[in-house]
Amino acid sequence: MSGEIAELRHAIHREPEIGLDLPKTQAKVLAALDGLPLEISTGRGLSSVTAVLRGGPGPVVLLRGDMDALPVTEETRLPYASAIPGVMHACGHDLHTAMLAGAARLLSARRAELPGTVIFMFQPGEEGHAGARHMINEGVLDAAGQRPVAAYGLHVTSERLPCGVFSTRPGPMLAAADQITVTVRGRGGHASVPHQAADPIPVACEMVTALQTLVTRKFDIFDPVVITVGSFHAGTTDNVIPGEAHFLASMRSFSRDATERVRTAAIELVEGIAGAYGLTASARIRDAYPVTVNDATETEFAARVVAGLIGGERLLAQPNPLPGSEDFSFVLEQVPGAFTMLGACPPGQNPASAPFNHAPDAVFDDSVLGTGTALYTELALQRLAAGA
Repeated sequence: MSGEIAELRHAIHREPEIGLDLPKTQAKVLAALDGLPLEISTGRGLSSVTAVLRGGPGPVVLLRGDMDALPVTEETRLPYASAIPGVMHACGHDLHTAMLAGAARLLSARRAELPGTVIFMFQPGEEGHAGARHMINEGVLDAAGQRPVAAYGLHVTSERLPCGVFSTRPGPMLAAADQITVTVRGRGGHASVPHQAADPIPVACEMVTALQTLVTRKFDIFDPVVITVGSFHAGTTDNVIPGEAHFLASMRSFSRDATERVRTAAIELVEGIAGAYGLTASARIRDAYPVTVNDATETEFAARVVAGLIGGERLLAQPNPLPGSEDFSFVLEQVPGAFTMLGACPPGQNPASAPFNHAPDAVFDDSVLGTGTALYTELALQRLAAGA
C-alpha cells in the first residue's frame, strides 16, 4: 500500500490548488476513498471531504489532514514537481492528505476491531483561509452524531527535524497569528516645502520602530510577542509628499492573554503616535488563527503511541512553542487533542540548513509517508480502545 500512498501524494503534488476551492484535490481524495465502508460528505462552501468510519459502540476520534498548497513557484526539479505555474505544495500538505487517506484504508480494513468511530477530516484552506473553522461551522465535529473525545493532527517539516523523527509538547504548540492593517492619513504636498504638508511617511516609520519597542517593554519575555512589518507602501515619486501611508504587520503570540493585549496595545500605539503629530491613523486587526494548544493528557498519549510504534529515540520533546501558526487550533479549542511535527528532511541533508517549509526548493521525503500513516492509524485504534 505504501506505493499507492506515494502515488497519491505525487498526483496531488503535480496539481496543487490554493485556498478553499480545491476541486482536483478533492476528486483525488474521493477516488482514493472509493469503495471503503465510509460515510462521505463534501463541503458546501469549500472543497472539503469528511469521511466517517463506524465500528462498534464507543467514542469518536477525529484525524485531520490539510490539502491546500501555496502561491510559490516550485524549484525542486522533482519528477513530480508542480505542473501549475506559481503554485506549489511547499508546506507538505500533499503528504498529510495522502497519509490520512492511507489511514482510512488501514482502519477500514480493521473496521470489525474498532470500538468506536473515526472521523477523517480532509481540509482545504489551512494557509490563511481558516478552512478548519469553515469545516467546523459546516458540522465536521458532529459528523458522527456525537463529538469526538480526541482529535489529532500532524505536520511534516522539511528542516529542523531529522527524517522520521517526531516532536511535540503539551500546552502551546504553535503561535496565534493576527494581522494589523494600518493607514496613516496626513496631507500631501510638494517635497520642497514639507512644513506646508503633513507627511505620513516619517510618522508611519516611527510606528514601525515603536511597535518593536512595544514588544520589548510591554510584554513578558516568558510570554513573548513577535511583531513583523512585512509590507509598507507610500507615495509614487521622490518630489511628492503623499496623503497616506499604509503598512501591514504580522503579530504572533503564545497565550490568549498576550493575544488580546497586543491587539489593544498596537492600536493604541499607532493612533497615539499619529495624534502626536497632528495626523490620524486607522488600524484594523484581522484575527487569523488562535494559539494551537495541545491537551496535556492527549499529548502524553500521542507520545506513548509514537514511542511504541517507532521507538522513543525518534520522539523529541519540543522545548518551546513554534512561532508558526495552524488552523487546527480551531479544532483544539473545542476538542482535546494533540498536534505533532514529523521530520521529512531527505536523508543526506542537514536539517539545520535544509530549505524550510514554504521555500520554493523545499523537499519532503516520501519515506515518512508510511510512518505518518501508521501513526494516524495507531492513534485512532489505541484512543478508541482507551474509551471515553
